[in-house]
Amino acid sequence: MRPLEPVSPWLRIVLGIAFFVVFVAAWSFATFGGFVSKTFLADPLTMVNDGWTLIAKFGFMTDIGMTIWRVVGGFVLAALVAVPLGILMGAYKPVEAFFEPFVSFARYLPASAFIPLLILWAGIGELQKLLVIFIGSVFQIVLMVAVAVGSTRRDLVEAAYTLGARDAGIVRRVMMPANAPEIAEILRLVLGWAWTYVIVAELIGSSSGIGHMIVDSQSLLATGQIIFGIIVIGLIGLVSDFLFKAVNRTLFPWKFA
Repeated sequence: MRPLEPVSPWLRIVLGIAFFVVFVAAWSFATFGGFVSKTFLADPLTMVNDGWTLIAKFGFMTDIGMTIWRVVGGFVLAALVAVPLGILMGAYKPVEAFFEPFVSFARYLPASAFIPLLILWAGIGELQKLLVIFIGSVFQIVLMVAVAVGSTRRDLVEAAYTLGARDAGIVRRVMMPANAPEIAEILRLVLGWAWTYVIVAELIGSSSGIGHMIVDSQSLLATGQIIFGIIVIGLIGLVSDFLFKAVNRTLFPWKFA
């Protein structure tokens, strides 16, 4: 191995799978070998059996669907607000000076801290959960997009001015296309954070979703169900991440050439 030396796609897949094989083997050794009590950590077979029971008898697929809907809904709302605002902040310094102090302040506030207020304002329905994800995502996207757009190469901007472009055209035809791949990558990264917010939102005042199932399983000491829920979240996140990467590669092939 050498620093920054790339590996082939097949080797990357093999190494990625190898990690999970080693992880499951260590987990099996610890649980089947009696080194860890099953009360605190279920073995892989128990986890699979409990997961199948959740799906076959307790409608866990509905919970999965509700959680996905909440993540997508809250994240899309955040992106619709944050991306245009981030572009404006990156392009126009007065707009950045006006919004940046508040955005920098708000992005350090944990979304979970807003849950009591959001329950008072919006109840315990879907709107409250969407708002938790929205608050947890929007400020991160705004600041990251603003930094990306603000770092646009000056020579591109000056060349556009030389060719007769106006201010609005600079933003629309230079800054946005130049930073579109990076903005897409920012959205991919923040989508992963949105999954942490949805579970927090579902832990309180929820009657459906993966987080709700995990809380119910905790009261029953059903660690197999808890682990299964966590693994499902990870698998959905992994699939969504690969899909996001595939879309980005299709839309911006020059970025990944």
